Amino acid sequence: MANTQSAKKRVRASLRKRDRNRSTRSAVKTLVSRARRPALPEAASLTSEEVRRAISALDKAAEKGVLHANNASRRKARLMSALAKLSADRPAPAKASTKTAAAAAGVRKPAAKPAKAKA
Repeated sequence: MANTQSAKKRVRASLRKRDRNRSTRSAVKTLVSRARRPALPEAASLTSEEVRRAISALDKAAEKGVLHANNASRRKARLMSALAKLSADRPAPAKASTKTAAAAAGVRKPAAKPAKAKA
């Protein structure tokens, strides 16, 4: 057990931080699992809205230091790859690509600005 006044204070502070970190970590786990499982049995398991919420929570937890930055990054990558895999399996809606829609409308992209010469 801590003997000095400052050591006792650090124990109290670390217990407060532990409680706060546990609740943040639990919330992140809940959001990630909610993003992975389907809301309805016939619905697709990953929705972009749920994934967006989970990624935001992971970023905030990493920013606060609750999760290591690489851990949050790895979890986000796994969520995004699962979402991409799901959207690749699902047939895309019949929609014209932006290039063909712009060409059909007669819209032209502005020319690139010339690069400045070094002096």
